[in-house]
Amino acid sequence: MAFGSTPDWFHISDDESIVWESRPHPVTMGIRLPIGIGVALAGFLITGWSGTDGIGLLTILGLLLIVVGVIGASVRYLVWTNTRYVITSSELYKKRGIVSRDVTQFRLERVQNTSLRQSGIGRLLGYGDLTVYTAGSGEPELTFERVPKPERASSRLSDQLEYVATDEAAV
Repeated sequence: MAFGSTPDWFHISDDESIVWESRPHPVTMGIRLPIGIGVALAGFLITGWSGTDGIGLLTILGLLLIVVGVIGASVRYLVWTNTRYVITSSELYKKRGIVSRDVTQFRLERVQNTSLRQSGIGRLLGYGDLTVYTAGSGEPELTFERVPKPERASSRLSDQLEYVATDEAAV
């Protein structure tokens, strides 16, 4: 399994398999990650530049910048790493959250339509949004935001939907 061990938010039956699994493209971390790293590095430089004459104002400022930068970068990274998208042979999952958790899950039989949207930058960097609509709902039921290689995710989902539809028709 792609996860290494089964996480507690993910429930898969014995006859079910993972078809596709990912987290958002790293671009999702946005500009805040490099800014946080930059602020922390500036703090290191200021702290080192302030010398060894004891704890002065520059040392305190440098340490404060290090703490703020590390916290800012860490939060962006944790949000990114704790967002997961999974397509199994019979269900879709979207999980978000660090402290609290939001898991959206529904069966493939409910899917009526899907759409793939990529901006120009998304095409250039290799990410896009995969949106799923269900029967009886005009609103999107689920969106996998900024999915890396979205054509692959869309293709795997389409193949699985075709398989589920063929399997239901045989019954």
